[in-house]
Parts: sequence; structure tokens; C-alpha cells
Amino acid sequence: MIKRTVMSIAAISAASMMAFSVSAADVVDGPNVNWNLSIWGKERAFTSSVEAIRDYVDERTGGKFKIKIHYGEALSKAKENLDGIKLGAFQMAALCSAYHPAKHPTLSGLDLPFLPFPNLKVQTAVHEAYYADPAVKKDLARWDAMTLMSSLLPQYEFTGVGEPPLTMEDWNGMRVRALGGIGEAMKKIGAVPTTVPAPEVYTSLERGTIEAASFPFTYAHVAYRLTDIGEWYTANMSPGANNCPVVVNIPAYEKLPPEYQKLLEEAKPSAYEALYAAYDAADKKNFPLMKEKGMQPITYSDEEIARFREVGAKPVWDEWIAKMNADGYPGDHLFELIMTTSKEAASN
Repeated sequence: MIKRTVMSIAAISAASMMAFSVSAADVVDGPNVNWNLSIWGKERAFTSSVEAIRDYVDERTGGKFKIKIHYGEALSKAKENLDGIKLGAFQMAALCSAYHPAKHPTLSGLDLPFLPFPNLKVQTAVHEAYYADPAVKKDLARWDAMTLMSSLLPQYEFTGVGEPPLTMEDWNGMRVRALGGIGEAMKKIGAVPTTVPAPEVYTSLERGTIEAASFPFTYAHVAYRLTDIGEWYTANMSPGANNCPVVVNIPAYEKLPPEYQKLLEEAKPSAYEALYAAYDAADKKNFPLMKEKGMQPITYSDEEIARFREVGAKPVWDEWIAKMNADGYPGDHLFELIMTTSKEAASN
């Protein structure tokens, strides 16, 4: 039986209701601290979590703990945020493990395709339990980094140009932007995946370097303007979601007074709730927009989805477990952690 710590959904909801009800008596006194946070792209649903954390610690300390968010790769390129954390160039950053899986092998478990995450709250429970595992913490600590929380990317879908892939066979030979486990799954079904950082995807699709791109659905498709050039999108393929945690430089964290460290943890529930709300609001706005642009939705039958999972998911899971075990990491344990936590969270 795996022992783990899971942030309960009830706790997340309850704490978020009190997140910003701060009276003068609740202000935490402490030193002036200024942190910098590196993230790519502009303000969007994905960034609502770090914005909530920034606002929470600022208000709770009466403005003494400041986190400045640097958007648009102002501090570092997306693929280099972990290196910047290691160097201590900034104290916080967002990163996607699929950008550099060799640097932290254990994190790639959350990039596996077709994982059983029926909703974002189940995904929250799994990610929190996974990040808390000693093997994962030790792996990331080699970079002087610790995970604070997940950015909870929604399930991905594809936006593309040209002939729409109506069956699994139609993906054969198609050049696609697909990272991590999603990329491995697409390779299994015959597509040709490539790793393209988010800010470069629009240009790659526009120039024909790729024919389709997977992004969190729907918000990132609109945020990165794929809907401006895309002709079709998959509506229910749900091949997976990339793991993009918010990480903190360990030496910087250890220099914080304990009460400030506690505030970062207390900020997480409201940050998760901000993500849920932002993604939901994006969907309500984006579906009419995509319809207005004349994009063709592709909805696969249950039988076709089962084929995708049989061909694209199970072999990737088995290969990942075997490789992790061979490399000295607890692959069986980590995969079981994902599956059992998901099942428990879904039943609550």
C-alpha cells in the first residue's frame, strides 16, 4: 500500500473561500523580500495560479513579500527556466518537464499519455501526491529546485491545417507538435512528433513545419492564436496533458522566514481554484469563437478512442516503467502512485 499525502479537494475549496479575507490582525509581519518569477507567454489562464500566489503573499504580508512575474521569456527562455533556478538567477519559475525530460526523469511520469484524469480536481490530487514522493523530490533537488504546485494543464487536443484526421490511420506520417508522453503516443500511431516550445508553435503551424499542434484545450489554442490559422480541431481525443509545475529555488526558500514559507503553502488552494475558474471561463468564451471561425470539430467514436489508447498508451506506459526501473528509479511504484491516487480521488 503506497503511503502519500494528498491535498483533499474539500480542503482546497474551503481554504480558497478564505484566501483573501485578510484583516489587519491577519497580516504576517516579517522582512521585506523581493522574488522574481520567470514564465513564458502573456497573462492567460495558465498564469492565474502564480498571479494568485503573488497577490496572496503580498496581501498577507502587507506588501513586504513581493513576487514579480516576468512574462514573455523576459528572464529566461522556456526551456532554460530550470537552469536559471539552479543558478539562482530567479527564485521561482514555471517549467514543463517535457521540455527537458532527461534533467529530471521522475517528473516525466505525469507526462504519460491517456492517464485517468476525469477532471482537474482529480488531477490536482494526483500531482500533489506525486510531487510529494521522496524519489521525485530527490530528483528535482539536484537542480536546487522544489515543486510548489502544478499549473494543472487541461487535457490536450490538436488544432491543425489541411486534411483532417478522421481515423487513427489518418495520423500516419503527419508532422505534429506533441511533447512528452503525448509525443510518444502519437509516434506509436504513426505520426511524426516534434518538440516545439509554446511561443514558437504559431509560426511552425503557419509555415507548414508542422501540420497539427497539441495544446491544453481550449484556452491555449486561443491564447497562442492557433485558431487564427487552424482549420480543424480534435474535440474528444484527450491524449494527455503535459506536466508543468511551478518550482522554487531551494536556497532562496530556505532563506525565507518560516511564516513566509507557510504563506506559500497556504496560497496554493486559492491558486488552484483560480486555475479551475480560469479554464472554465476560457472554454465558455472560446467555443463560440472557434465556431465563428468555421473550424471543424473532429469527434471520435468510443471505438476509435479505444484504439488510440490500445495502440498509443499502454505500450508507452510499459516502456516508461521498464526504463525507469532500469535507470534506478522506482518506476513501478510511481506509476502505481498515479493510478491508485487517481482512483481514490475520483471516488471521493
